[in-house]
Order: sequence, then structure tokens, then C-alpha cells
Amino acid sequence: MIELRDVVYCRLGTRDLAGAEWYAVNILGLEVAERRKGAVYFKSDARAHTLCYFEGDPADQMTGFEIGSVDDLQRAGATLETLGQKVHYGTREECDARMVREFIRFQDPTGNVIEFVVRPETTGLDYHGTRNAGITGFSHVGLCSSDLVRDEHFWTSVCNARVSDRIGDAPLMRLGTIHHSIALFPFHKAGIQHINHQVGSTDDIQRSFHFVRDNQVNITFGPGAHPTSSAEFLYFTGPEGMTFEYSTGVCEIHDEPAWRDRQFHFEPKGFCHWGAKPQIAAFSK
Repeated sequence: MIELRDVVYCRLGTRDLAGAEWYAVNILGLEVAERRKGAVYFKSDARAHTLCYFEGDPADQMTGFEIGSVDDLQRAGATLETLGQKVHYGTREECDARMVREFIRFQDPTGNVIEFVVRPETTGLDYHGTRNAGITGFSHVGLCSSDLVRDEHFWTSVCNARVSDRIGDAPLMRLGTIHHSIALFPFHKAGIQHINHQVGSTDDIQRSFHFVRDNQVNITFGPGAHPTSSAEFLYFTGPEGMTFEYSTGVCEIHDEPAWRDRQFHFEPKGFCHWGAKPQIAAFSK
């Protein structure tokens, strides 16, 4: 089994790098960590970066997950190859572009581009956002799935993800104690469905609700509260249609033997128990 530690970054292609940077700084509230030719890196916590926008096709989207060691990475690559996956081993230049020691890239069964990385860089420096968004860090990613049962099997049988809860057949899966680091949602093509940043409090959710609305940003869900993870949330639209989420109060699962995944309805009440209704394609039947 491939032992993953955490989700560590998302990489997003964009046809308007300057516009994406403006949004990430002024609306999302991230800190520019570094600018390189054709790419901008953003911090949301003590890690060197958790989001990178690069010049390219907006369909080029990658999600990085940390793995323990170079030996673990080699074994993961061999495992994937035995399953018929085409595995790319990152060059030194590609590793530098991701701020990691080594990585491999492949596609999950739906076609999402996944990268397993060793030793992602950390600065040890606190994140300082440009506005009072209250961000405490990058937390999880939602991935599109053309076959939820098949893709859940990949993440839980080939990798070490554990299902915390399901909304319909959509699994919310943890890698550590946080309720979920990966969520799969039904969609007809591959892609990152949403990117989550944690914020400090309910006040931050409400403050950002007014902020993004006043800045004519499309709010697609919330404010609300998830009955699954107990998190309060706000979803809104970013560059090239990417969905971003703020949430706070996500539950942690410390007693692994005692936890049993729960089943929720794939309808608005399964996503929010405050009564908010999602305007998000992957959250609709």
C-alpha cells in the first residue's frame, strides 16, 4: 500500500497569470511566496508554497501528495506501473519547479493528474496574507470522478486513504486525523473540483462572505455548515472557473478503531444542515 502523508499543493494552468495573481492575493488572500518565469507561487501556511499558477492551459491541473522517502516513492512508482499506470519520474528542473526533492506523476483512474512528492520545502515562516481572510492553511482538495466506486477503491486500496463519510457515493477520505484531505465528486471529466483553505473562525467565514460578495465574486455555496465534517464553509468562484472554499471547525478523528463512516443523502441536506443549497455542478444530481 502507498502511504501518503498529506495533500501539499495544487498547480493550476492559466491563460492570464497576472489576473490569477491579482485574484489569489486580493480576493483569496494568499501571500506571494515567489515569482519565476511563467509561474507565481503562493503561501497559506509555513510551507514554501501550497498553490502555484503557471502559464498554460487551464485544463492542466495537478495535485501533489507527500510520501515518506525516496525509497517509498520508488516503491510507489513500481506499484503504479504494475497496475498499468504510465509513471513519469520528475527531472531535476521539474522538481525545482515544485520545490520538492523528488516526485512522480501519473493519472488516477478518472484521469486526474496526481503527483507523489518527497520532501516538499517548508520555510518555517508564518504566512502573512494581504487581507484579513483568517487563513490558517491549505487543507484539502476535491477531485472530479467519472466512477466514484472505482476511484474510491484506488485511493483506499492502492493508497492509504480511509473513508470518513459518504454523501451518496461520494467519499470524503482522510490521510491523517483531519476528517478529509481528499473528496471525490461525480463529474463527466477529470479536474480539480475545489480547493480548500482553513480559516480561524466563524467570524472569518462571515467576513469573507461579505467581502467576496461586495467584490462581485460569484458565491456558489454558503455560508453553511457541513453535517459530515462539522465545518462551517463558504464556496466561491476563482479564475478559469475554479471553486475555492474556506472552512473552519473541521472535526478530527483520533480513535481510528471506533470510527465508522456514515452515509448522507446526495442532496442539499447532505451537504449543509443550515439550509444552504449548492450552485455547484458536481454537488448536484
